[in-house]
Amino acid sequence: MKFEFHDKKIGSLFAFTDDIRKNEKQFSVNSGNITVLWNRNKNAILLEVDEMTISLLPNQLLTTTYLQHISFEKTNFPLTAFLFNREFYCISDHDSEVSCNGILFFGTQDLPIITIPKDQERKFNTLYEVFEDEFKTPDKIQGDMLQMLLKRLIIICTRLAKEQLIVKKLDNEQIDVVRKFNVLVDTHYKSKRKVSDYADLLFKSPKTLSNLFALYNQKSPQQIILERLALEAKRLIRFSNKQNQEIAYELGFNDPAHFSRFFKKMTNYSPTQYREIGPISA
Repeated sequence: MKFEFHDKKIGSLFAFTDDIRKNEKQFSVNSGNITVLWNRNKNAILLEVDEMTISLLPNQLLTTTYLQHISFEKTNFPLTAFLFNREFYCISDHDSEVSCNGILFFGTQDLPIITIPKDQERKFNTLYEVFEDEFKTPDKIQGDMLQMLLKRLIIICTRLAKEQLIVKKLDNEQIDVVRKFNVLVDTHYKSKRKVSDYADLLFKSPKTLSNLFALYNQKSPQQIILERLALEAKRLIRFSNKQNQEIAYELGFNDPAHFSRFFKKMTNYSPTQYREIGPISA
């Protein structure tokens, strides 16, 4: 089963499939998409995100963006997916409505894997059926209806993510700071490497950020910034044809040797070694 809504005038796409591995390259727009993956099977499903093998358990959801490299080669069962691009629904523009940016999408930390609680399975299954029905009802307002349903899906998932992925000690204001920090790092990591840079953008002190992340998880803000930079370096080495020197300059390093030292410190491999050894198990 594969459905899609595509507006050629503006290039918008919203798609829905119960087997993303089978339909992955069959949509009108195959780049720049954000994806919500949902394991509706009774068995765990394997997939790779940035070469890291992920085991998605039954009734778990995983969100990914166009910045990540996803492979379904290890996926042995049908995997449900919702796909949309910026032209259909802009996460950034609508963040005040759904508060998902930096938690579900464009976060700099662990992949957001959400478990659907038993008491909410019916809600998700009903929403799945409503999506099916709407795709079978083509009319002038179908795009608006699908956008409303997508917004509902994002809000429900964001609520679960806040419950499951963020410690209870944080209040809403603190959660917003975490979200905004994540998005800012994802936006500026090539040019801003200091915690103070982001503290200024958030109108907070570096100490306030450090204390907040000490509550949130075991990673310091500085570690998050450096890990985001290293992740992009690994993506460019593995998935582009760019040479080490080009990658160094693209990531804001004035000296390729400095980039090599940074990469070795973060991964235990030189860029050349990492390029030659192939995929590394997470």
